[in-house]
Amino acid sequence: MRRRQGTAREQPAVTAARRPARGPGLIERRDAERPGHIRPEGGEAEIGYMLLPEAWGQGYAAEACTAVLEWFAGVCPGEPVLLCTQSANERSVCLAGKLGFTEVRRFEEWGAEQWLGVRFPAEGPC
Repeated sequence: MRRRQGTAREQPAVTAARRPARGPGLIERRDAERPGHIRPEGGEAEIGYMLLPEAWGQGYAAEACTAVLEWFAGVCPGEPVLLCTQSANERSVCLAGKLGFTEVRRFEEWGAEQWLGVRFPAEGPC
């Protein structure tokens, strides 16, 4: 996900205010300058989500990500999607697996080991 100052538990209001335009899940293009890609030029679709601690473990991220991934598959059928989270975030890594993401690699970013997964749809590229 994105760099944070402290954890969401420490600063829930800051976490919520930092991305007011973002819902619980959305897809953006991954910057080519960042580590973690499946193609040399970068720019892959990447799903992200951020919830307040009160919402953790309620299934909201799974529901939102499923809806966003279904929408994206209709807009760009066959295009793979990345998901990146801290390796230490066991719940996010588990969610990634449930959503159909497979680990591609791990790398250092934002001062912590990151887990990068990819979800390949069955159809051709967008």
